[in-house]
Amino acid sequence: MTDTTATPGNAPNQDNKDTSFFGHPKGLAILFLTEMWERFSYYGMRGLLIIYLTQHFLFSDESSGIMYGAYTALVYIMTIIGGTLADRYLGQRKAVTYGAILLVIGHGLMAFEGSGSREVFDYEGAEYQLTLDGRGGDASQIVVAADGAISQISFVESGTVMQVAEPDLVGLPAEMPFSSDMTRIEREELYVNILYFALAFIIAGVGFLKANISTIVGSLYGLGDTRRDSGFTIFYMGINLGSFLASFSVGIIGIYWGWAWGFGLAGIGMLAGLLTFLFFQPWLEGRAEPPNPAKLKERVLGFMNVEWACYATGIAIVLVSMLIVKFPDMFADVAGWLGIAMFLVLIGYAITKTQGDERKKMFAAIYFVLAQIPFWALFEQAGSSLNLFTDRLVDRTMFGWSVPAPVFQSLNAGFIFLFAPIMAWLWISLAKKGWNPSTPVKFALGVFLAGLGFYTLVGGMGASGATGLTAVYFIFLIYWIHTMGELMVSPVGLSAVTKLAPARVVGMTMGAWFLYSGLSNFLAGVIASSTGADTIGGQLTDVAAAKAGYVEVYSNVGLVGMGIALLMLLISPLIKWLMAGADGTTIVAHPTETEAGGPSVDR
Repeated sequence: MTDTTATPGNAPNQDNKDTSFFGHPKGLAILFLTEMWERFSYYGMRGLLIIYLTQHFLFSDESSGIMYGAYTALVYIMTIIGGTLADRYLGQRKAVTYGAILLVIGHGLMAFEGSGSREVFDYEGAEYQLTLDGRGGDASQIVVAADGAISQISFVESGTVMQVAEPDLVGLPAEMPFSSDMTRIEREELYVNILYFALAFIIAGVGFLKANISTIVGSLYGLGDTRRDSGFTIFYMGINLGSFLASFSVGIIGIYWGWAWGFGLAGIGMLAGLLTFLFFQPWLEGRAEPPNPAKLKERVLGFMNVEWACYATGIAIVLVSMLIVKFPDMFADVAGWLGIAMFLVLIGYAITKTQGDERKKMFAAIYFVLAQIPFWALFEQAGSSLNLFTDRLVDRTMFGWSVPAPVFQSLNAGFIFLFAPIMAWLWISLAKKGWNPSTPVKFALGVFLAGLGFYTLVGGMGASGATGLTAVYFIFLIYWIHTMGELMVSPVGLSAVTKLAPARVVGMTMGAWFLYSGLSNFLAGVIASSTGADTIGGQLTDVAAAKAGYVEVYSNVGLVGMGIALLMLLISPLIKWLMAGADGTTIVAHPTETEAGGPSVDR
């Protein structure tokens, strides 16, 4: 959120000459490390989550996709509340500290996994459990008899026949008819509710920390400080570094050693972030303090002061989020009405409170806020359906090692490290020659690449036949294409919105950006749920049907994404006209490193 306060405690210091951290204020170091560890914990947990839901708790692909979508949506939506409370009451320092505490609790709770859910069926009076002999896509399906005897199993004839490798050992026939109606799921309700509770704490924690720590970065620099863009670039490199490291370490440990170990490592990362922020707070030199400390001591409802009311709001977020994650289907209608309401607010403001060029720019800002939706709805398949696809239907063997699927989540951050500077140089170089594409054109290209990425993956699926494993380089390719699209959408869009919206409503407009980012994530969950397939223990029973389902869904969303992008390209001259100032020039004429697509991708 934009820091609109102007008290001496957090006013921009125009004379800050501190160059202790690579030419930047030393406060940037604490924020870099805190955010790096926070993103380490978030992306580490995110890489494991969808596989954990389907293999440990035995949620269906459909239920897991919707739950994942609701969770990631709320992560972004709740930043609006956390940012608003910090701007008006708490100040960013207290808000970040509180958010980090909630995150430590949430990630800590994720390590409490229980013994997992059981999928059982009865045969001739005996009970059998269908499960896996490990975690991740390389685990084999097994049947466990009541006496503990184990045999591997497989499924043929579109999953309607179960084959038992050692039938005599477990007392089953070598082949037997099978359907999902034969089994029942037994869950440990205590640990399922701990899961919901943990996700809710993480949602609330990110809500208080995410937007506010970025605001503190801005407060380190005076209004005319030329180091600001470079400082944000360094800060966002910390985000991507945390994401990159987490996908490797947490992903590998979670799959090979155990879910609790992986989630526990993510929790330790968040604890490191909290301790870093607490220990080095003096480096912030009084910035990000409450706008009115006396206000925090005022009584609310007669029994608590304003500060504790803000903290109580965080607990309320936890409770509401827990209910939504537990019953994510009910969020669909709420999400739709939220989107419509915010759209009407933005349009109403533009019509009634602005005029002339200011109105045109406000309409352009609204366009970018809405135009991000198709991109993130496709891009955010990475942690859900694309993660499951990689786990189950990709030949992940590289250099003799079967790479766990969550590790591939690191490709996005890795490609940002490699290509963001190149993209920044490209746009600036083109701008000098007068060839730089306009912001609306870049946005359209980004959305087009999101759709194109899925078409390349569909091509890879087709090349491997009906039941063959897709070559791993197609996973590299889709992540690269999507990252190139991200670099044309996220930094460019954020920069445009902050410049186009009138200064008095930049906070509201950025709140709308986060809201629609969240709604896009929920839409991504809906798309992911449509790729769902029949599983036992989280592993497929009919590979051909599952693969055909992915081909159909990914072909459709890819086509829709590219179609929307072509429409965006057609109307880009209109949007460019709306962006023009009174002198007829486009407001984003000379891109800074951030506007040009530098590594300022805050996801």
